[in-house]
Amino acid sequence: MTKSVVVKNLTKRYKLYSSNKEKMMDIFLPKSYGEPFYALRDVSFTAEKGDTIGFVGINGSGKSTLSNIIAGIVPETSGTVEIDGQASLIAVAAGLNNQLTGRENIELKCLMLGFSKEKIKALEPDIIEFAELGKFIDQPVKSYSSGMRSRLGFAISVHTDPDVLIIDEALSVGDKAFGEKCLEKMQEFKERGKTMFFVSHSIGQMKKFCEKAIWLEFGQVKMEGSIKDVIPAYEKFMDDYKKMSNKEKKQYRENAFKDRSEEKEKAHS
Repeated sequence: MTKSVVVKNLTKRYKLYSSNKEKMMDIFLPKSYGEPFYALRDVSFTAEKGDTIGFVGINGSGKSTLSNIIAGIVPETSGTVEIDGQASLIAVAAGLNNQLTGRENIELKCLMLGFSKEKIKALEPDIIEFAELGKFIDQPVKSYSSGMRSRLGFAISVHTDPDVLIIDEALSVGDKAFGEKCLEKMQEFKERGKTMFFVSHSIGQMKKFCEKAIWLEFGQVKMEGSIKDVIPAYEKFMDDYKKMSNKEKKQYRENAFKDRSEEKEKAHS
């Protein structure tokens, strides 16, 4: 099989500041200010063409950050992401301008992707029909519900025919019928050998659609493999994690970081 996405030692670090003053001091003074926060730390994996991979993990595990970096929306701090072709992210309101109408957003997004005006004119009716927005297509996106924004974003992305598709909770809003239509379109992409990453709190959807899974925990890869192996292990963890007190969850997080650090030291020694 041919490699589609190769992620190597990917790290994303942010700075947390206690005030705007501290942020300005960090920018202009030689001394470093602010507390570093790692949304991702040394993440590596490979996706083949035709792979459908689910990202799972509790809130704050780095799923959306990883999705945004693969899509080229957010830059990495260190490490590399190699993509064979064009990647497109589908998330609620991702890449949409709230001040523009739905129709204007279609034109803008397609122009940014390098489509000619003739090609956009040909694609527009299919995108509008798929999105099922009716007269709202000529209303500002700021007046849309989250489900309507998601439908528009999904319709634009699938009709621009990307090589790599990242779906981040885009099917968690809106009605069930539209969700089924989206899954059918994704199945079509799958049969055409597209690579897809799927972020969702719906384990049922993930089991139905994905063949592989990557479990992220506090910005690091906890486990990766077939969906049949990863999901049961993740579900068991979630059952135990939900029963923990806040103090126990904090201790678990600290132990997880400590264990990973020790593993990396052994690997490099």
